[in-house]
Amino acid sequence: MPSGGPEIEQLIQLMARLPGFGPRSARRAVLHLIKRKEQLMLPLSAAIDRAVAAVRTCEVCGNVDTTSPCSICADPRRGETGILIVVEDVADLWALERAGVGQVRYHVLGGVLSPLDGVGPDDLNLEGLIARAHDYAEIVLAMNATVEGQTTAHYITDRLAGTPIKVTRLAHGVPVGGELDYLDEGTLSQALRARTEI
Repeated sequence: MPSGGPEIEQLIQLMARLPGFGPRSARRAVLHLIKRKEQLMLPLSAAIDRAVAAVRTCEVCGNVDTTSPCSICADPRRGETGILIVVEDVADLWALERAGVGQVRYHVLGGVLSPLDGVGPDDLNLEGLIARAHDYAEIVLAMNATVEGQTTAHYITDRLAGTPIKVTRLAHGVPVGGELDYLDEGTLSQALRARTEI
């Protein structure tokens, strides 16, 4: 296998760890960056350095932003709807924001329950959710339509049972096995509008 030196090989290996990249696509991307060092590689490196210094995880909802609380949690208009949308990951939060679902707030769990992968309730931001839930009239469970996502939704529903909080989930339209980040905005908007109580 041809190599351009340990620095280039390390860059290829790191790039291959990114979602959507395998060893071959990582190699092509790195070669593209090297060929356009001044136009792409140097600005990308500087942007990554700035992001490393500036990006924070929101202490309230788990979103990523340059401030904590994030801009969504800091917006006073967001609490007026009384709706808290629970998502698995920040990518799901961003997908819902792109869909323009309204002046809602979010809670990022940081994953889903998956006993096979060793992920239990203590590994997720579930206690933060339970603590925040009492400040909202409705909790929308926007979990991916996977076995793990639905298991997590049932767990949360059980934890909130006996409270006056209305617990709903996204309606049909989100395909079984689908992930929110890959859905178009129209499907996400329709699924949120047609949510059902659990």
